[in-house]
Amino acid sequence: MTISTQVHYIPSDNPSIPAFAFQITQLVDSYMLWVAPTDLFEGDVERAPLQGNLCRDWACAMPPKGATTQATTSIFRTSNADASLSMAQRLARRFGKQVFLSIDIQSYAGKPEILLAMEKGILERLKGISA
Repeated sequence: MTISTQVHYIPSDNPSIPAFAFQITQLVDSYMLWVAPTDLFEGDVERAPLQGNLCRDWACAMPPKGATTQATTSIFRTSNADASLSMAQRLARRFGKQVFLSIDIQSYAGKPEILLAMEKGILERLKGISA
């Protein structure tokens, strides 16, 4: 397997929820993911990671192997951001791979409907590439 990077556009069907830019770096048995709201159009989404911040809320999770406990840690977080930790856990458990997840939501922190839409978009994209 080779290392690959893709940037995806996750549209919103709700005017109160922004569209997201989602970068997937597929590594050996792991994913490095960055996601952020974007005001760019779908055709320009490749530029979104250059405008974002990798270290706003960043966590790593290992899938459980045999035991029910799961290793998860925050790599970097700001005082008002902790969404990546639990989301990374769920993604690692679901896909059976180590997940590095950076969520750059800034002013949208604390809005569960935004995090739910973000996670749903991530799941759809990862299902497509892990199949």
